[in-house]
Formats: sequence, structure tokens, C-alpha cells
Amino acid sequence: MNVHPLFDLSGRRVLITGSSQGIGFALAKGLATAGARIVVNGRNAERLKAAAGKLADGGVDVAQAVFDASVAADTRAAIDAIEADEGPIDVLINNAGMQYRAPLEDFPDDAWKNLMRTNVDSVFHVGKAVARHMIERKRGKIINICSVQTALARPGIAPYVASKGAVANLTKGMCTDWARHGLQINGLAPGYFKTELTSALVADEEFSGWLANRTPAGRWGDVEELVGAAIFLASDASSFVNGHILYVDGGITASL
Repeated sequence: MNVHPLFDLSGRRVLITGSSQGIGFALAKGLATAGARIVVNGRNAERLKAAAGKLADGGVDVAQAVFDASVAADTRAAIDAIEADEGPIDVLINNAGMQYRAPLEDFPDDAWKNLMRTNVDSVFHVGKAVARHMIERKRGKIINICSVQTALARPGIAPYVASKGAVANLTKGMCTDWARHGLQINGLAPGYFKTELTSALVADEEFSGWLANRTPAGRWGDVEELVGAAIFLASDASSFVNGHILYVDGGITASL
């Protein structure tokens, strides 16, 4: 397939955190079609190996990096090892995240801490560790996965909403500090997409009906529909796009 030069990722190494399944895995597969070399990441070595195997079977140039993105010391060591053993990380996609649902007045303290550690701390730790190398090279792309809940809220997920709002503003802060060094840092905010983690909601006819009525496009998104936006933000096509949050949500944030 011919790729326009502005969107060509040939030879560029892309690290995607939390990429054993779901959106992270779909982005790994999709960016590879534009020529990217992929480094998948997760905490579960067995699950990560299986994901890497599927990608390799599909012809993807893939490496594995097992580490907990929410732990600063482990993250620094892993990033340094990737840079030394695999080569420069040209693009980072901070995708690691989790959800926990409960009424706010009953939300467990430990669940709050775990959610913030996974959704926010990981972006800070991995972003900082990777940026140090990118700054030395005076180039690099960081894409932080936000959410439709960066802008909107629903009952039972207030801490998740807070975490994704924090990721969006951290994205802007990263841009403010690092754009001068030649880095582009942006957010990609998916709406409601069909993944392993949303399968119960997809199967819930009442919720899916509500979503179809609430979303101008009238349906769930397919994860493959995030790939084009990710390639844009990872490529030279977005060389002057910085600190931006790109919503891919079927229009849900545009409509009351």
C-alpha cells in the first residue's frame, strides 16, 4: 500500500502502553500498516507475549516490554532498556488505563488510588522517561489516550472522569514544557468503542439503545476507526499540532 509521505511511519519505533488488548492492541496493529515498528507493553508477561505473537503472525515488526507503567523506577529502567536494546522511541502512546464503577459517595478509597495511579501516574512516569531521550534528539511524538469523559461525565464514574480530565491537562502541560524541544504532545479521546472491556455494555440492549440515541452517528465505534487519527498524530502530518485533544466520538461531545 502506498502511504502519503506526511503519514509514512516507516522505520519509526512506537511504544504503546497497555497494548495487550483493546484500543492499545488495535493501535499497534494499525500503526504498523503505516510502517511503524511496534513495542507493546503490559504488566502481564503471558498476555503480552500472546498479543505480540498475534502481531508478529500478521507481519508486524514487534518487540515486548513488560513493566508496570505506574511504577516510576520500573518505568525508567524499562525505557532506558528499550532505547539501548531496540533503538530510539520515536512515538509514545500512553494508553494504559482502567475503569471502576461505583456511586461516588461509596467509592472505595483504594479504588480511587489504584485508578489514579493507573490512569494518571502512568502518563506522567512514562511520558517523563521517554521525553528525556526525545529532548536530547530534539524530536518526538507523545499521544496520551484521553476519553469522551475528558469532557463529559456519567453517573458512577466520577473518579474516572477526574483522571481523564487530568490526562488532558497534563497533555497541555507537557506541550507547554516540551514543544520548545521539538516534541509534539497531543491527546486522542475515544468515544464509546467496542472492546473486550466494554463487551458487557455492548450486549446491554438498554445501554446500547441509549448510546445510539445520544450519539449523532447513532452507533458504537469500531477500534479500527481510531487508527487514522493515531497515524495523523504520530506522523509528520501533525508537525505543528501541539497540546490538542482530538475527539473521535461519533459527535457525542458536539451534541446535547
